Amino acid sequence: MPETHRLYVKGKHLAHKRGKRNSYPNVSLVQIEGVTTPKEAQFYFGKRVAFVYRAQKEIKGTKIRVIWGKVTRAHGNSGVVRAKFRSNLPPKSFGASVRIMLYPSNI
Repeated sequence: MPETHRLYVKGKHLAHKRGKRNSYPNVSLVQIEGVTTPKEAQFYFGKRVAFVYRAQKEIKGTKIRVIWGKVTRAHGNSGVVRAKFRSNLPPKSFGASVRIMLYPSNI
């Protein structure tokens, strides 16, 4: 079997940014696999994020849809990052997987 190469890093959609009382659904918090400090998270700033999901209705021959976003900055000291998506991610996606693409690259 040939070796496969992923062009993305796995991540989890944790929640929306929030304070004690207010929630900010335009900013999503994402935990990137293997990232535990803000310094490590810095590599991913500006990278594209994709939330891939299946829908009921078929459009253009596929039921798979994607909501695209971008990693904007770090959040806290545990390596969690903030991401902004073209349309806000639904609360149903809390705990779901997202893909952090390794482009655009600044290396």
